[in-house]
Amino acid sequence: MQTLETWIVALNRALVAVALAAVFAIVFANVVGRYGFGVSFAWVEEVARHLMILGAFCGAGLALREGRLVAITTIPDLLPDALARLLRWGIVIVMFGFMATMLWLGIRFVEFGWDKETMSTGISRGIPYLAIPIGCALFLIQLVFFAKRFVRQEFEAGLEGDEAEV
Repeated sequence: MQTLETWIVALNRALVAVALAAVFAIVFANVVGRYGFGVSFAWVEEVARHLMILGAFCGAGLALREGRLVAITTIPDLLPDALARLLRWGIVIVMFGFMATMLWLGIRFVEFGWDKETMSTGISRGIPYLAIPIGCALFLIQLVFFAKRFVRQEFEAGLEGDEAEV
C-alpha cells in the first residue's frame, strides 16, 4: 500500500509541475513574441488560466500532506488530546464530504460544458472543466492515504526540506 501511495504522490507532483511549467513556458514565449517580434497569440491567456486552475486543484492534496492548507488550530490546541483528535477526525469527514460533493458536481459541470466551445481555442469547455473532478479525485485519494497522519498532525516536509508549520 505504501508503494501505491508513493506512486500516486509522485504522479500528482509531476502533474502539477508539468501544468505550471507549461504555464511558464507559454506565457514567457508569448511575452517574448509580443515585445521582441510583435507577434502574440490570443489563446495563451485562456490556456494559461486553465492550466493554473488544474495546478491549483491538483495541488490541494499535496498541500494537505504538507500541512499547508489554511487551518485554524486555536480550538484543537485548547482541547485535551483526545478531544482534539476527535475534532480532527470530524475535519477529515467534512473535507471528504466536501470534496466528494465537488467531485460529483465537477463531473456534472464537465457534462454541461462538453457541447460548448472555449472562446480562443475552440475546444470543448468540458476539457478544461476536467480540472475540477481530477483535482477533487486526487485530493480524496490523498486524504484516504493521509487521514490518520493528518489527525496525528504528522505532516510531510516540503520540497525545500523544511518542516511544515501547523
